Amino acid sequence: METKRKDIKTQIQQGYKLQTLIHMVNKETLREQHRKQQMGKSKGIDGVTKSEYDINLENNLDNLLNRMKNFSCRPEPVKRTYIPKANGKLRLGILAYEDKLVQGAMADVLNEIYENIFLDCSYGFRPKKNCHQAISQINWLLMTKKVNYILDCDIKGFFDNVDHEWLMKFLEHEIEDKNFLRYIKRFLKSGIMEDMKFYESDKRTPQGWLISPVLANVYMHYVLDLWLQKGVIPKLKGEAYLIRYADDFVILCQYEEEAKGIYKLLVERMRKFKLELAEDKTGILPIGRFKGTDETFDFLGFTFYNGRTQTGKYRPIIITSKKKMKQKKETIKKFLYEHMHEFILDVGETIKKKMIGHYAYYGINGNYVQLLKFYKYVKHTWYYTLRKRGQKNKIKYPDFLRIWKFLNIPTPKIYVNIWS
Repeated sequence: METKRKDIKTQIQQGYKLQTLIHMVNKETLREQHRKQQMGKSKGIDGVTKSEYDINLENNLDNLLNRMKNFSCRPEPVKRTYIPKANGKLRLGILAYEDKLVQGAMADVLNEIYENIFLDCSYGFRPKKNCHQAISQINWLLMTKKVNYILDCDIKGFFDNVDHEWLMKFLEHEIEDKNFLRYIKRFLKSGIMEDMKFYESDKRTPQGWLISPVLANVYMHYVLDLWLQKGVIPKLKGEAYLIRYADDFVILCQYEEEAKGIYKLLVERMRKFKLELAEDKTGILPIGRFKGTDETFDFLGFTFYNGRTQTGKYRPIIITSKKKMKQKKETIKKFLYEHMHEFILDVGETIKKKMIGHYAYYGINGNYVQLLKFYKYVKHTWYYTLRKRGQKNKIKYPDFLRIWKFLNIPTPKIYVNIWS
């Protein structure tokens, strides 16, 4: 596999289009994808689970490969399901089991290709890239560059509006293996099953697909990254920088007029590729070392605003956004009330995991106070929830504190250094 990776990188560096990629979806890579699947996951419309597929694994994989070789293997429609979110519901597409294996193997191939092509301004769903690096980079740009304005952008329903024709054209720019592309197109056209009804799909890459993240990055690479970095920014008089995480992005500019000009160009650029900016969530804000304003902007669950160190030097302040803090509080409160009468130690173990997960994401330099507020909220909310378990013999606060101490609920901790 390592040799194949080097071959891909060499061909890309030499400007060749990639051929014979489908052979990288083989028994070895499919078996590896099967190993990665988690037990107990939701079933697709085929109703097959990992444990069922595992019973006759080798024959199942041989049969799948034979069908792929003679092109009789057609992806099943994805089963649409919904998961609750604070701002509504998130639609997910659940794949049939064999489609998960094929998509996983193809996603690995696509990642091998495009990691040699994607620009450094892209941070979402990429190996060795993450949201904290994007946050750290914005912090560094505000601290060191001539940034005075932020173009804060939001795309309406990005994953629901990816145009299949444009996406295939973008893929064909690097990939010449028609069989590999044929299977991607088959997945895109596989359709959706919801409430026992079939719906055709001429656009969309469903969230939940294993290839959706890399396909989304391919789309945005050509629609935004290359266009802005190679065609727009070099023509500006002032400095400008793009930071993108999947479909969320900000553009940091030196001059307001140039930020306005980029915004106008951006509207037309998105329209060309069947996308649309959400006007109510997109705007230009004055912020930076040379802009002593009280303006703020949110990105990836954090709020950015101008601040000063104790010695009076400029420093961006980055804290948990009010919207996300409210959502997190509502989520933990709902969990505590729903599990009010369950065994306290079991509930406590789940709380520990939730707290560690919260700190791992929001535990960045300068955000300790917000972590502490969340810690105190969880502690007091759980206490008052336990008080409602019964009218008689209500738990006393000293007894609750002993339980809290026994469970060793983690206190706030900074996990990520974004200042280095």
